[in-house]
Amino acid sequence: MPAQTTLLRSVVQRLPCVFLTFLILATLAAWPGRPAQAQPDPYLPHGNCDGFPRVDLQTPAGLCVGLVASGLGFPRGVAVSGDTIYVADMGGWHHAQGQLLALNHNGHDKPKILLAQLDRPNGLTFGADGQLYISFPDHIARIVLHPNGTADQQTVLTGLPGTGRNPLPALAAGPDGTLYVSVGSATNNCETETGKAPDATRRCTETEEKPPRAAILRFRPGPAPLTARSGDVVATGLRNPMALTVLPGGALLAAVNARDSIDSADPTLSDGDLPHDTWQIIRKGADYGWPYCYDNARPAPEYPDHNCAATTRPDLLLPAHAAPLGMIFYDRTTLPGLRNHLLITYHGYRSTGHQVMSLAVRPNGKPTGTPQPVIRGWRDLSDSDGPAGAPTGLAIMADGTLLITEDHNGTLLRLALEQHSIH
Repeated sequence: MPAQTTLLRSVVQRLPCVFLTFLILATLAAWPGRPAQAQPDPYLPHGNCDGFPRVDLQTPAGLCVGLVASGLGFPRGVAVSGDTIYVADMGGWHHAQGQLLALNHNGHDKPKILLAQLDRPNGLTFGADGQLYISFPDHIARIVLHPNGTADQQTVLTGLPGTGRNPLPALAAGPDGTLYVSVGSATNNCETETGKAPDATRRCTETEEKPPRAAILRFRPGPAPLTARSGDVVATGLRNPMALTVLPGGALLAAVNARDSIDSADPTLSDGDLPHDTWQIIRKGADYGWPYCYDNARPAPEYPDHNCAATTRPDLLLPAHAAPLGMIFYDRTTLPGLRNHLLITYHGYRSTGHQVMSLAVRPNGKPTGTPQPVIRGWRDLSDSDGPAGAPTGLAIMADGTLLITEDHNGTLLRLALEQHSIH
């Protein structure tokens, strides 16, 4: 260490003083035992996107993506009321590290922590009653927002399993005051605790639990907590239906994360191409096949003799491993070409992920085409100055612009018109 100090002093004496700070910091950072410095923001803003730093992502002509906030940790759900943006920040996959954040003045204020030490908050939505609801692995809570800017939480649903491979519930609000809750599977495809293939002669025990795994529940929040064991089971056989939304007419839509490693059960099948993630208009009482069937009623390799004819087929097959996590119906006119489209986040880390997609639908939910990219280019950023992004939640601002949470880099982004102005 003394030799390094002497060398530094002798070099500094020969350099203009404008380099002094830079040289000292660079030398100190290189010394052994020096704590690692925080990395710069992974996005490289260039210019302005309607009042926020513009980031280098690809959008349709006339639109741009602005960086509203960074350093958020692990943001998932996002919801808007008036000029306040609420974000459910998981904080990571460890217990009690999550937060509920509020960003006032349409995101121009710094994030404020409303609640801390939360256990992996994920879903966030305003119900038809105007109340804010948030999901945790084992329960759903109502957020009581006080006029002084503070908040409390009240449990409205208990008894969610909160365990296994897919412990995070998603939320969607119906126009009649009900809430829809996803219950993900505990396993990849009903394998045993030691990873062995399931017994094909028996029913998968996950599907027999109360509430069943790989399902969607419906309940109406009240003044006292309800239990998921007695909840209304809307549909089953949906491995991890994380992207949920309800159309104005009441149709429930879901995009589902399908299984992984299908080639480990059948080496002749390609894990890169199969199975497809799925998108469907949810029919009450329907069984969509997991873990016995995949894609369009094809028997899973673990259940080769299963009769899949009685299962309900998906309305669309999405790319394998796209991992849809968020979905919202866009009924505004602000963003051209997107009115009456669903917007869906593909969170996946493979080549099919890293995108926000749009899908035109009729009022009953029936698609009129196939998903098309709205925001992409995160993979290109990973090759240069930042890691690939992973979009998660979606919300629509009062002015019709679109908010996107992105958990891989801990950011909140906004899709807007290049010439638009928010007030």
